[in-house]
Amino acid sequence: MQVARNMVVAFEYQLKDAFGEVLDSSEKGEPMEYLHGVGGIIPGLEKAMEGRAVGESFQVIVPPEDAYGPHNPKMVQKVSRSNFGDQKEIELGMRFRVQTNIGPRIVTIVDIEGDDVTLDGNHELAGETLHFDITVRNVRQPTPEELEHGHVHGPGCNH
Repeated sequence: MQVARNMVVAFEYQLKDAFGEVLDSSEKGEPMEYLHGVGGIIPGLEKAMEGRAVGESFQVIVPPEDAYGPHNPKMVQKVSRSNFGDQKEIELGMRFRVQTNIGPRIVTIVDIEGDDVTLDGNHELAGETLHFDITVRNVRQPTPEELEHGHVHGPGCNH
């Protein structure tokens, strides 16, 4: 079988940045599964998966526009330490869920200067060109429930 719209695809991957540093990878023997064609993975990788066959290995470079988008400086904001209320310890790299005018977002503390805390609402890989090593491990028909729900049902899925 080949990767096509509405097929369940299992693949192993290693993700590197432009300098060759490994950013993420699938666990050995535990491929990532997704329902192809419904936006379950970044667009550039989904496009590169189209038509691939089980056992096929390939490399793909995904530019920011087809991944997590360019880094948006408007999503970086300084706020007062007082905005953290009861949170006594705040450190670089801490992440928080905040409510914004465009809905809930995850923000990361990227700088602390006195009472000023700089938050970045960009995805941590925004602006990055992503380098993937991929091996397609399985392609199968989805269950009716997976199709209806628009995602793969794995262990522990209760809907």
